[in-house]
Amino acid sequence: GTLVFDDGMTKADFDALIQCKQVDYARLYSIEDKITGRYVPKETPWTLQDAKYDFAFPSATQNEIDGTAATLLVKNGTKGVFEGANLPTTLEGQEALRKDPGCIYIPGKAANAGGVGVSGFEMSQNAQRLQWKPEEVDKKLQDMMANIYHQMIASSGEGGTLEEG
Repeated sequence: GTLVFDDGMTKADFDALIQCKQVDYARLYSIEDKITGRYVPKETPWTLQDAKYDFAFPSATQNEIDGTAATLLVKNGTKGVFEGANLPTTLEGQEALRKDPGCIYIPGKAANAGGVGVSGFEMSQNAQRLQWKPEEVDKKLQDMMANIYHQMIASSGEGGTLEEG
């Protein structure tokens, strides 16, 4: 199931969720009477028929957004899907998202490249016995992410949709 907060989460909602998952190790339905939102059984955030949100950040598991869920996201007006997990969107889901120029789709490899890149910078420093200043690491990271952005734009098709993954 999933929790839905139509009017956004309050600090009390957030605290109840943290207590539920990180302290009590309980199920989401157990806090329904403690939050301003509602619990919807047997659904994911991506399969809710009435979901209205601007952006989706699938960050939990692989294959959580399939073709049906992606089509529903687009139909409900989602403006962007930014992957935070490894392969959270199936091939059918990716194809559905890429077809719609009104929905930006950023694959996990691009969306998560910053952390991987900085790890690579750290390995490079260690191998060369160097120590870069934080500003230098930040500049390298910004350059790397700008390069990824430009590669994504260059590989975009008509209307900004990515033609190839």
